[in-house]
This record gives sequence, C-alpha cells and structure tokens, in this order.
Amino acid sequence: MGKFNRRNFLKVVGLGTAAQAMPKMMFAGEVPKDKPKSKVTSEKKCTNISFQRSIPVRHEVDVFIAGGGPSGVAAAVAAARQGAKVFLAEGQSYFGGMGTAGLVPSFSKFSDGINFLAGGVGWQVYERCRDTGVFGPDYNPNRKYRWDSNSFRAEGLKRVYDNLVVESGAAFTFQTRLVAVEVEDGYVRYAICHAKSGLFAVKAHIYIDCTGDGDLAAWAGAKFEKGDEQGNVQAGTLCSIWSGVDWKRARSAGQYGKWPLGQSANLEQAIEDGVFTVKDPHLPGMWMCGRTFGGGNIGHAFGVDGTNERSITASLLRERKKLLEYERYYKEYNPGFENIELAATGALLGIRETRRITGDYVMTVDDYKRRASFPDEIGRYNNEVDIHSSSADPKEQEKVKRIFATLRYKEGESYGIPYRALIPRGLANVLVAGRCISTDRYVQGSIRVMPGCFITGQAAGAAAAVAAAKQTSTRGVDVKRLQQRLKDMGAFLPNA
Repeated sequence: MGKFNRRNFLKVVGLGTAAQAMPKMMFAGEVPKDKPKSKVTSEKKCTNISFQRSIPVRHEVDVFIAGGGPSGVAAAVAAARQGAKVFLAEGQSYFGGMGTAGLVPSFSKFSDGINFLAGGVGWQVYERCRDTGVFGPDYNPNRKYRWDSNSFRAEGLKRVYDNLVVESGAAFTFQTRLVAVEVEDGYVRYAICHAKSGLFAVKAHIYIDCTGDGDLAAWAGAKFEKGDEQGNVQAGTLCSIWSGVDWKRARSAGQYGKWPLGQSANLEQAIEDGVFTVKDPHLPGMWMCGRTFGGGNIGHAFGVDGTNERSITASLLRERKKLLEYERYYKEYNPGFENIELAATGALLGIRETRRITGDYVMTVDDYKRRASFPDEIGRYNNEVDIHSSSADPKEQEKVKRIFATLRYKEGESYGIPYRALIPRGLANVLVAGRCISTDRYVQGSIRVMPGCFITGQAAGAAAAVAAAKQTSTRGVDVKRLQQRLKDMGAFLPNA
C-alpha cells in the first residue's frame, strides 16, 4: 500500500484522481498552550499511516451544504425552493448550531429599527417563533424594536427549523459530519462524510460551507485568516439554561431589563470578594427564556481554538467548573436568583471566531464605517461590532469596550454585503455563508450573529441553485438575476 493521500482514498471507486493536501492550519500533532495535565489531551508525536477504503457515492445533487446552523438552514431552504436538488449534512441531532446545540439564548438584531434586514427565510423563522410561542415571556409585539434581541426557547427553535427544511424538500441527515474533500483544479469534486453507517461521498455541482469554521473551504485549499495580528481569537462561552429564576423580583431589584441585563451590577464586588478564579469583568448576562428559566450567556473561555478539538476539550472541562462560581455569584449577589439551579450546558461550546475565508472581496471596517453599498450586494446588515476580548487583561477589555461603544449604527443605517464575499479565492464551485465569510475581524464581529447568517445563507443557497441550473461556476452567476430572486424571496435589497 502506497503513501496515503485522498487520490488513493477514493481512486478504488473511481471518485476522482486529484489528491488534495490538507492546509497547514490543521494542528496535527500540535499541543495547545492551554493543555491541562490530563490524559484527555496527552498524545504521542504525530505519525503518519496509510489509510484506504472503498466508499459509496451516496448522494449526487445540485447543492451540497456542510452544516445546518442558521446559515445552513437558510441555504438549504433557499436552494430547494429554487428547484435545486439539495443534500445537507449536520453533525448534531438537530438544526440550529449555536442557537440550539450551543444554547445561545438570543437572536440579536433582525432589523435596523425601521427595515427588517433578514427578510425571506429569516422573516419566516421570526414569524414562526412569534406565532408558536418560541420567544421568551418577555416578548412584546408592541414595543418599537420588537424584532431585535429576542430571547427564545431552544426546543421550540429546533421544531421551527425542522419544519422549514422538511417543507422545502431538501434532503438531510443528522449526526453526519464532513471529514474531507476531494479537489481538482480549483473544483471540489466530492465531499466525504461520516455517519453511523460509515464513510460515504457526496457529489455536487456547488458546495456551500456553512460549518461556521470554514472547514470545507479551508480543507479545499482556500486561504483564510484567524483572529488578530497575533492569532488571538475572541473568547468563547459555554452557554447554559437555569431554572428557578424569580424574574419579578429580579426586575423590581433592577436586575433585569437594563443592558447588559443588569446582572453585571454587583460583578465588581464579587470579583473583589474572590468569587471567581478568572477575574473577567465582562458578563453578557442571562435572558428570560421561560417563566422561571434563564438562558445564560455567562463567562468566557479565553484562549480556546475552535478548530482544535484538544483546545475545545480543555475549555469545556474548565468552563463547566467555572459555572459553579457563577452560580454562587447569581445566588449571593443578585436578588431574584437565590434559588436558581443549573439545568443544562450547551452540547457545543459557544465559539465566536475562528477562520475567516479569504474571498474575492474582503469586507473591512472601512466598509462598516461608510455604510457601504455594492453593485453585487445580496443583503444589508447593521449589528454593532461586538468583539469579545481574547483575555481578561484590563487593557484588552477596555479596548473592546470602546469598539462596542463606537462602532454601531443609528436607526435606519446598514451596510451592504457583496456576493463576492461569499466566493473563496481559488475555488470555482464553493460558497461560504455564516460567520466564516470574507471579512476582517471587525465586520466578522458584526455579521457573525444569527440574523446575519440567515442573510448570507439564503444568498448562498439561491446563488448555488442558479449556478447548478445554468451549469456554471459560482462566478458565472448573473448577479442581477440572483438579486431579483432574493428580492422575490423577501430579501432587503433597496439598492438592487
């Protein structure tokens, strides 16, 4: 048996002949800096073996989508509604990504205060959440910004996504992960997946990367950036669900209803009292997800690398322990939370930033500042630049606090998202959607939230359907035609 590569891996079943080398940033054999002294992450120095299998091509479709978070759901629904044959592979047991598996408790902004920016699939998600009681009890349909920052019940959101995708006719399986890609001359020929039944291949005309981490595009050879100039990324958060909250008492004590949700009021005192092992001055807080339930966006996992399973493992172990400190903080320092119990932590660690795939256009903070418009824009968005510090260092914390306070918009303002930011350089039949699109880290700090993912996912799905129907590459899509299709779906495109 010869040296392992993907050519040999698939050659035995005639799946293609071009081998594709893995990019450098795969961390093979690399030990993360935050490695604990535990057998969980202890490894020998990496060695190579030859590995070869004959696997079936189980799906031949127009569009393959890796990942069923908000961008993947939007892409699947948009592509299937345009008549494309779609297969989506989702690694968890349900759609939704960070909002469901990660227990992130709030959507963030759907609108600019006047216009509903995530129109189309995003509007249908919002509408169904509203009509089926998925939003938390504090949802008020009469308040001015009723579209924005609503808390929700994760279980209900799962059903909303289930119904949307099933109704669209898109094919999918859960507990199915992308594990490799086969590339030839800038074209992805096959996506290799693993599920309970084993390895299988998917052949598609267009491949959409909705992994959040840019896995498919990076493994196919696309260039990317990660973090700041030193490679530091935003801290993650292990989100959680808490029972036993007395929201009425919390409100009367001024512990709820103010940003950031009031629970930071006594944080400084608790830090001085030695409650926390990590002196983190930033506490996003707890959302009202039920009559006595709270969705906790609590604590920060500093130093986590979301593309490295060893780093994620170490962070999960740490963050589960740290939540006991926050339980003490809420019980002892915040009226209304005296009787809370930790009901669950996320199946996924909440990751805010990993790879940003380099596309035909890279959106920058200057685009954000000038409220940019583009001839090929596929949507507009307006969230503030929300970058969480990579450490608890006071200087770094103050820096991101200033960014959050200054890089934000007035009512009615937004920036355009060009189609070119969804097209990875050097790849002909791949699109990216969600938090890994082509931006600098400032714009990524704005667009990474769920409504932003609905916008880019919907556009990627519609573009993929057009490309498949015309048997062209991603760059062969008629942008005007794409924009019209998006407008017909309900997208907010005032300049198209």
